Amino acid sequence: MGIAYKRVLLKLSGEVLAGAAGKGIDNETVLKICRSVKKVADMGVDVGIVVGGGNFWRGRTSEHMDRTRADHIGMLATAMNSLALCDALEQLGADVRVQTAIEMRQIAEPYIRNKAIRHFEKGRIVIFGCGTGSPFFSTDTAAALRSVEINADALLKATNVDGVYDKDPNKFDDAVKFDTVSFQEVITLDLKVMDSTAFSLCKDNDMPIIVFNLDDPENIVRAVSGETIGTTVKNQ
Repeated sequence: MGIAYKRVLLKLSGEVLAGAAGKGIDNETVLKICRSVKKVADMGVDVGIVVGGGNFWRGRTSEHMDRTRADHIGMLATAMNSLALCDALEQLGADVRVQTAIEMRQIAEPYIRNKAIRHFEKGRIVIFGCGTGSPFFSTDTAAALRSVEINADALLKATNVDGVYDKDPNKFDDAVKFDTVSFQEVITLDLKVMDSTAFSLCKDNDMPIIVFNLDDPENIVRAVSGETIGTTVKNQ
């Protein structure tokens, strides 16, 4: 099986790790996702991962809490998810490192870009925890930032929808899915792909975004192999 991208940044939402429970971590679900991640790594692809924390904490719903503090709690939630992914991947025989944007030396490496690149050169999977390390930025923005920093060939956004539509497919039966769409068309049509900061970062740095459904984790393998899956957002 060929590969279309030599280095990718995989963005996982925290919610997908919870499985049917909706919150916390479901071990079988995590292992199922990690089997596909390891398969991609075994194909010779450099894999970086950014994971959200929504299965533990949704900071924006904490109306009476200071936003900065709420975001810091969310970053710690992503660190827990990063460690869970690391453990599952190691159970499967993968060589993994966790780097966090907030220093916590006892449990993970601090994020150092050059060190992450070196890990890729040694065939390791690198999981980036704690978002950007700053409040007011989403983990989508962290994924966009890390993808640019590590010189990824594409950002893979694994979600609960199977691509980008011209309107909400849950509300409109006639919604049309795009196979490919340009960054400019996304702006013109006001399509929802990522938050505006993350989207602008990808657009300005010519970073393709592949949006696909994670219900079948093998879609990660298909995306890396260059199969037409989900929606690819790129510059024309």
